[in-house]
Order: sequence, then C-alpha cells, then structure tokens
Amino acid sequence: MAVCASGAKINRYQSHFEIACRGCACGRSQVSLNNVTDLMSASNKAIRNIAIIAHVDHGKTTLVDALLSQSGIFRDNEAVPTCVLDSNDLERERGITILSKNTAVTYNDTRINIVDTPGHADFGGEVERVLGMVDGCLLIVDANEGPMPQTRFVLKKALEQGLRPIVFVNKIDRARVDPETAVDKVLDLFLELGADDDQCDFPYLFGSGLGGFAKPDMKTESDNMRPLFDAILRHVPPPVGDPEKPLQLQITTLDYSDFLGRIIIGRVHNGVIRQGQRATLIKDDGSEKKGRISKLLGFEGLQRVDIAEASAGDLIAVAGFDDVNIGETIACPDEPKALPLIKVDEPTLQMTFVVNDSPFAGKEGKFVTSRQLRDRLQRELLTNVALRVEDTDSPDRFSVCGRGELHLGILIETMRREGFEFQVSQPQVIFRTIDGTPCEPVETLVMDVPEAAVGSCIEKLGTRKGEMQNMETGADNRTQLEFVVPSRGLIGFRGEFIRATRGEGIMSHSFFEYRPMVGDFETRRNGVLIAFEEGTATFYALKGAEDRGQFFITPGTKVYKGMIIGENTRQQDMEINICKAKQVTNIRSAGADVLDTLQSPIQMTLERALEYIGPDEMLEVTPESMRLRKLPAKKMAKR
Repeated sequence: MAVCASGAKINRYQSHFEIACRGCACGRSQVSLNNVTDLMSASNKAIRNIAIIAHVDHGKTTLVDALLSQSGIFRDNEAVPTCVLDSNDLERERGITILSKNTAVTYNDTRINIVDTPGHADFGGEVERVLGMVDGCLLIVDANEGPMPQTRFVLKKALEQGLRPIVFVNKIDRARVDPETAVDKVLDLFLELGADDDQCDFPYLFGSGLGGFAKPDMKTESDNMRPLFDAILRHVPPPVGDPEKPLQLQITTLDYSDFLGRIIIGRVHNGVIRQGQRATLIKDDGSEKKGRISKLLGFEGLQRVDIAEASAGDLIAVAGFDDVNIGETIACPDEPKALPLIKVDEPTLQMTFVVNDSPFAGKEGKFVTSRQLRDRLQRELLTNVALRVEDTDSPDRFSVCGRGELHLGILIETMRREGFEFQVSQPQVIFRTIDGTPCEPVETLVMDVPEAAVGSCIEKLGTRKGEMQNMETGADNRTQLEFVVPSRGLIGFRGEFIRATRGEGIMSHSFFEYRPMVGDFETRRNGVLIAFEEGTATFYALKGAEDRGQFFITPGTKVYKGMIIGENTRQQDMEINICKAKQVTNIRSAGADVLDTLQSPIQMTLERALEYIGPDEMLEVTPESMRLRKLPAKKMAKR
C-alpha cells in the first residue's frame, strides 16, 4: 500500500504498474514521492526511467544525442554521428525515428534509462507500448510550431498512464520563435485533454538539443544540459517495485542476434532476475513454457553490457526464450503470475498483399511464393504490435491492417529490400459499427501554408468533408490551418496539397477518433496512360505521345500490356503504344540536326504510388523496381 497526498491508501495503477490515484477521492493522478518509500528499495532510488515523446521533427533524437554526449559515455576522440540512435537504414535515409530505442546514462550516481520513441502518428504503437516501461516522460515541443497533432496523441497516452510530463521547449535558438506562447499552448492542450491539477502544474524548461543547452527560464544563461538532468532527477519518480516478490518481467520490444538468438527487452516490475536462473514464460493465451535465462544484458550508452543480475525497476535485455510475443510475461517458475497484456489502438487502414502475377513475375525477386509471403507477414506480427494480418478466401491474398500509409509503406519497403516480390492494393479505411451507427476514422490535420495558397487548400479539403477548427496567420505571411478530416479524405491528398502550395506547404496529421460516416465524396483524378503491348519504351514513341499526358517512365524501360506508364490529361484511361520504333531509311531527315528532349517524368516513390493508385489498380513491388498496373476486368469482378 502507498499513501496519496490526500492521505488515502491506494493500490498500484494496474495498466501502468506505477503509482496513481485511480478512483481515489482526491482525484489526483500522482502520489507524493515522500509517501512511497515502502514501495521501493534503496536500489530503486538510484534509477530513473523516462521516455522522450514529441511530434515528428521536434528534436527528440537530437536531444538524446546531447544528453549522451554530455553524460561522458563517449571518448574525447570518438567519432559520433548525428541522430546516433537512428541506426536503421530506413531511419537514416528518411531522417525519422521508426523503432523505439533504449539507452542509459549515469548522472550524479543515478542511472537514467532513456527510451527514444517515434514521432509519426503511424508508429504510435511503439509509443503506447514503451510508456508502460517508464515512470515519467519528457514532452518536447518546438518553440516555433507549438503543439502539433502527434503532440496531442502522445500526451493523451502519457496522461492515461498517470505520468506527469516534463515539458522541454526546444529550438529556442532559431529565428522568430515564441517559447512563452508555446508553453501557454501546451497548458491549453493539457486542459483540453482533461489533465488534473497536479498534471497541469508541469515543470518546463527551455533549450536546444542541437545547441546542447537547457535552462529553467529565458533570462538564465546556460551552455549545458545540467538543468535538464536535474529536472529529471527531481520530477521523475523512482521506479516502484518489490525485489522481494516473485519475478515479473514484461516484454515490450523484441530484437535478434546471430549469436544469442531472440533477445527480449523489457522492464523488471517485481523480483530479481539473474543470469542462468530458471524462469517461466507466460504466453498471451495463459499457457506456460519453462526456460533458462542464458544471457542478461543491461544498457550503458549505446551498448549492451553483460550484467549478473537486475532488480525491480531495471530496463534490461534477456536471451533464452525463442517463441515469444510482445506483452507476455517472464515470471518466477515457483509462483508464475502474468502481468496485464499491453493494449494498443486498433488499425485504421487496410491493404491487400497479393502474390505477384504480372507478366514480369519472378524475374527480379528472391521470395515470390504465397508461403514465403505469408511467413514473412506472420514474422512481422511478432515485433509490430499495431499490425494485423488476416487470411482471405484466396490462398495468395492477405489482408494487412495498419495505422496509416507510412506504417504500411515502411513494411513494404523493408520487405522489398529483403528480396520479396509482391503486389499491394489501394489503401482502404477500416469502418466500424458503434452503437448501431456506421462510423469511420477521422484525423486531425494541421497545415502550414503560404498566405496565397490558403483559399485553395480550404476548397480542396471542403470537397473532402473537412471541417476547419482553427486558423492563425503569422507575421511571416504564412497561415496555420487546423482541420478535422475523414481518413479516406486524406488518401491521395498530399499530391494535391504539394501542387496547391507549390511545394512550400507543410502538413501533418494523426488519428483523432471515430465519428459517424459523412457520406460519399468525389476525389478527382485524371485517367491513366496504359501500355498497349509488351516491349521496351522508345524515345520516338514517348515523344509522339507527349501531348497525351505526363509519363512515369523513361526511354528504355521494359513495359507489359496493362502497365500504367503515365497520367492522362483527360478523365478517361487511354491505351497507347510506346514501343513503336522510328522507321529507318537512307533518306536524311530535315530535322536530323535538331535536338529533341522529353519532359521530365514523374518520379513515383512508394508513398506517392500508394496515394495514386485507384480501386482497379495494383502496385507491383520488386527489389529493383515499382510498377503500377491496371487490373483486367475479370480480376476486378473476382475481387
């Protein structure tokens, strides 16, 4: 038992395994740290577990870089890359965080376990599962932009877990920033999300992750991160857990090593875990599996180090169990007790993964069969908690559900690089029936656009059933628009948005809630140009058909009948022959000395192709290329 600030006795908050006044008369969500010494041992007091949460591009990973470099874990002559935790190839290419990462630093004899989380709403499942590992969170807000859609999402999840965030206003060294206004907007967001008085009295600091400094107020001068470290020790409570109780470790992340096999990352909620000891894995269906802890690893900076034992409150990595799933519990074999499973929000977008049956099938991929495709999708379920995979009535088609186009796009790109060859359909929104009413997901959309493009953006979102919530015009002739839009209205919108703002607009969106369906609406797109026959595209044929539309391919590209090669200038689809070669004669042409050029083709990236394809089209994905194709009428009827 612990004692609340109001004097009432309370139990642990079951969904977080931490201290919170759930159902207590005082309504407070935090407990005074002076009253919880009965729930923590001396070793617990020297540990702090904290998650870094924020909207995308607000500086989470850069701030972690500054904390790591100033904690002394790097040698003076060590070459350290920027965004050092973004170790995945896709993360470095795109400049975003996709997977949550663990690291640890030591400050004033206290070990601070830091979990870096993704910023995109599509990877919200990563945020939801790691919040159960920590006792506090650091909410980063851009001093210029203020709270954004993903800020609302991650803050809502943190408040639901009973956490009291520390707010860090980042990038104050940039031009035209207003840090004090950003803090006011964060407070408004706290109140809007129903935070209690204790949570609304959040500590906040100002600073710059790139500049490597933090300070308690704008008037104070600082050149290091010491104020932030001190704030973490002062405001983040030590972990709660009893080392004398039977072992309970919940699995939150899975990794793999060629030498150790499957590696489990999680938090020890109770008890002590030692290398070589016997343990029981409690599966999600309640079954138990005996095993042994073959390796015990702790986090130190960017490395995992061997440790002999770990007690309640530690974040560790364990090897010894192969067939494991996220959310399951490793417990004491004598008294196995399972912890509640991790719950994440349901997917909102569905796509169909199909075995490639185009005329070019099997020419570029290494894994092409339905069995290989199914095994790979099932393997992804082990680590991707927000993903759902279902079989269909056809053995070569699989229904894959995720949190958004980027979430599913990263999966497609990862499989493509692994050598898989397959096809995917147009993304479809997942509808639900709530209290007998058909409902659809709606999203919060925030756009930062030039003043001249405001009218065009409002008009385009109006046709997609968007509702304006707020509009603010800044001093730099840019306007911030906030809309609530059905998720299906955002499919294919990014291309129109880029054209409407001439590439100068910024947009971001995240899931808001389910609402009753608003009816059908028309999303206009011109028809497509389709290859008439199989062969190789020629310059002569492309030049002759240039007035028909804009192409997606270049001369020399191999095409097949039914392959989409460009966008028509009209609403109808059109088949054209782009393999036609110029007839060669021995008569010199009058224009032989004239240099002919083609218009630059549209570069179809994966995300752009997923937004572009229609309901009767498929995207063919191979390790070497991506092709759009039109489905024959017979296959459409079968679908």
